[in-house]
Amino acid sequence: MKMFFSPFMRLAIITTIFISSIAAAPLSPSNLPSKTDTVQILEDLEGFPCFEDSAFTCVTIDMPLDHFNPADTRTLPVVFALLPASGVRKGMFVTATGGPGTSGILLADSYSAGFDPSILEAFDVVFFDQRGMGLSGDLACPFAATAYYQEDFRGVTRRQERALKETASTFAEDCVNELSNPELLPYLGTRQAVEDLELFRQIMGDERFWLYGESYGTQYAQTYAVSYSEHLAGLILDGTVDLTFNGIEYYSQQAQAFNDTLAATLSVCNDDPACLEDMEGDAIHTYDQLASKLNRRALSFKFPVPSGRFKDRKFTLSDFEFVAASQMYGESDRMMFTRALAAYKSNEDIVPLARLLYIDLAVDPQTLEVIPDPSWSDAIFFGVECQDYGYPGDSPNQKAENYLDAADPFETSIPRLASIIYGDLPCAYWPGATSDLTRPDYLLAEGVPTLVLGATADPATPVNHGINVYQHLADGYLITTEGGPHVTFGYGNECPDALVTDFLVNDVVPAQRETICEGIVADDYVPLAPRTARGFEDPADALSSVETEIYYLPEFFYWDGFTPTSVGCTYGGTFDFDTNGAGTRYNFEFNRCEFTSNFTMTGTGSYNLEIDRFVLNLKTTGRWNCDLRYVRRGEKITLTGKCDGKPINMDRDDKDKKQHQIPNLNER
Repeated sequence: MKMFFSPFMRLAIITTIFISSIAAAPLSPSNLPSKTDTVQILEDLEGFPCFEDSAFTCVTIDMPLDHFNPADTRTLPVVFALLPASGVRKGMFVTATGGPGTSGILLADSYSAGFDPSILEAFDVVFFDQRGMGLSGDLACPFAATAYYQEDFRGVTRRQERALKETASTFAEDCVNELSNPELLPYLGTRQAVEDLELFRQIMGDERFWLYGESYGTQYAQTYAVSYSEHLAGLILDGTVDLTFNGIEYYSQQAQAFNDTLAATLSVCNDDPACLEDMEGDAIHTYDQLASKLNRRALSFKFPVPSGRFKDRKFTLSDFEFVAASQMYGESDRMMFTRALAAYKSNEDIVPLARLLYIDLAVDPQTLEVIPDPSWSDAIFFGVECQDYGYPGDSPNQKAENYLDAADPFETSIPRLASIIYGDLPCAYWPGATSDLTRPDYLLAEGVPTLVLGATADPATPVNHGINVYQHLADGYLITTEGGPHVTFGYGNECPDALVTDFLVNDVVPAQRETICEGIVADDYVPLAPRTARGFEDPADALSSVETEIYYLPEFFYWDGFTPTSVGCTYGGTFDFDTNGAGTRYNFEFNRCEFTSNFTMTGTGSYNLEIDRFVLNLKTTGRWNCDLRYVRRGEKITLTGKCDGKPINMDRDDKDKKQHQIPNLNER
């Protein structure tokens, strides 16, 4: 199951890079630049800005295409991003991001923004695009992948299983046909990729360094540590993969973990009076009821598009499960899913779920055309996964049949999101997929102090995986967050952040071998706006609700913070938003926009991040015909103007202040 990221990462200029067939050999220890300092090495390697506004410098290293075949002289370029230590250099801190299939380089600035400043002072911070990904090959198949994730993934009946095989086979063929260089596919496995990091270490001249892996990155980091533990000063595994499990074992446990996280998220709603009221009863029952309805037929609905009109759409069970799984990775995502589910229950409104779906699928909500996301590649996911995990069978069809037979018990025993177990089914048809069924032993990492981070609500890498790995380490420390997101370091929870920072900067390990950190399953629930304007006490109440709806409108909540965006409002009209050049002020425009029925807004607004000042200048029609200026500064609200011919001049405290905390659009 892939690790999902917001599709609205800041775009880089992705250059297609081809396998080099030139005779020149890749860098080796005998022709490395002499070790002076990082800045000099970057100059020697002809470093270049990774992309506009990035603090990182990128270097391209020609790596052997096949590290394990010296007779093959072909090379491929692999790109690393470096941010030199701002203070006295302690060493090199390398991050292996998740997936497989994420662009470490596009994530570098946002991830490092979550580091304590002392880490940036002491370490050369390194990210990279793994071979084949982004700047290291640009292999991607977004069109095939988007079509694939909208297919039916039920496998209960023989007819459904035949359809699953056809879906997986078609995706594998279409994805490969979409690639610029499918010749790279046999060389994308993790064993090849970690050799790239080892050669980069030699180029940097560091005898030992610190390695952090998240999610799939823990698979990468463990693989590196098996071969090169003598070159690790410290190891951090966050959202850990237990490599001893085969693919079916892993996916069955992951499917159960997704079910458990979903159930925990909905239980949080049941414990919150506001959420329970919007949900009109038990949230788990609401989920199951909608899933059962969608299992029988797709639901038709009208989606408000940025033109101000409505388009006829359908919402399927596959759509529902895709958006539910996509939203289980973090606490705020879980709340947003709960809120969308409550909108369906209380208003029979599928639109909030559809908004999340289109964001998670990375499609244009108006046209449903694919928006390629350079920070993620499904081609790399399967290119690596199908090299790392083998499945039994002498032919693609036999592999698929064996896979489906092994998955059968879990399809019926896991109550929700059981379809996740089919995550690797395309490997049955993937070209060059490994037939090696052996799994590695547990990592010992003798002489390498290792932190293992996990969270009890992690859906993608179940917490017991990290516990298993920790119990076999020679010098391991377990840090478990109660609740928590899929990956815990760098997300603002002081407990794991402080322990990791102390470990890196001061060489201090946790006081106990096992540490429990407090966390939450989901962010505090944000109540829905009234369906009609009759639910508002007065115009001030209505405009306070508008501010909340802006912040928790999925297109704004997951906005990249800089791209001008237009959205269709719930009951008609349009809402546009953009930002100033410095990113300190958001600008809003409303054209007959209705977030609540019978409260129509036309006008402008803004939010100043530096002084927490939110302003609306609106003409409204419907329940109230008004010309108003609404200003919230901190916890004080001022409303002036006229409504229904009567002047308004009102000052009051912000009773909705909890909902008026703008989401961090730059949070990773």
